[in-house]
Amino acid sequence: MLELRHLRTVVAIAETGSISKAGKRLNLSQPALSHQMKAIEDYLGVELFQRKSSPLRLSPAGERLLSTAYDVEKQVMQCERDVARIADGKAGQLRIAVECHSCFDWLMPSMDAFREGWPEVEMDLVSGFQPDPVGLLAEDAADLVIVSQAKPRAGVTFHPLFRYEVLALLAQKHPYTQKEYLTAKDFAKETLVTYPIPDDRIDVIREVLLPAKIEPPRRKTELTVAILQLVASHRAIAAMPGWAVQPYLDKDYVASRPIRKSGLFANLYAATTSEKASAVYMVEFLDTMRRISFSTLKRIEPVK
Repeated sequence: MLELRHLRTVVAIAETGSISKAGKRLNLSQPALSHQMKAIEDYLGVELFQRKSSPLRLSPAGERLLSTAYDVEKQVMQCERDVARIADGKAGQLRIAVECHSCFDWLMPSMDAFREGWPEVEMDLVSGFQPDPVGLLAEDAADLVIVSQAKPRAGVTFHPLFRYEVLALLAQKHPYTQKEYLTAKDFAKETLVTYPIPDDRIDVIREVLLPAKIEPPRRKTELTVAILQLVASHRAIAAMPGWAVQPYLDKDYVASRPIRKSGLFANLYAATTSEKASAVYMVEFLDTMRRISFSTLKRIEPVK
């Protein structure tokens, strides 16, 4: 018989496009996941994925099962919510602080989806720049913080969300578009435009430029569109998460190149107090963020 874990396997493979990435998302080895998929297909007597495609594409039967999987997952989540409410009758509050400026675009759909199922949970965004966002948890000024580094801290639990590549952004006719990738030296004579946040929170500075002792001219702005306009007009280059600027890349508004031959990658985490980490509504909001992220964002993968 089909089980809930089988449906979740189909969803994970469909959303990640590969057996290996789905395995990481489900904490299963690739052989174990492949065996599970074969068992499902043997039971149904039909292939669910086109094996020779990359990324994996669903067969018509797979599309039908995926639709059912989403419906069942939604019903199970609703059932779990209802049981939790019956068990403890608790509502709650969810004050969210965001470290990165570009996080709001994907966070808002997650909040909207969560609010539909948990209208009694009061949600709010903690505004303004926070020099120590994780510290807001101990001060009871926030319940969840989105951060890019999981530095161990007493009483704090970090929940992996996704891994992404930081790309160099260039004007379409910039000379660097002839390069396969940019190195630290390529930034030396270019104006680098960033958000107005400390350098230790900017991946390209912390991981690439500081180790090479390179300090390029700088500009700062709080608006993503302003950064992209400066790049497009040849007045600066930038380094931003690929998923955050994908719509502009799709429209050829700016060009992108990897940073370093091996690329520059970063992770995104949600931080909560260890006490609140197991709260039913907190667990579901974390699951909702991951589900919305992997179903809507490009250029992301599970945290390794």
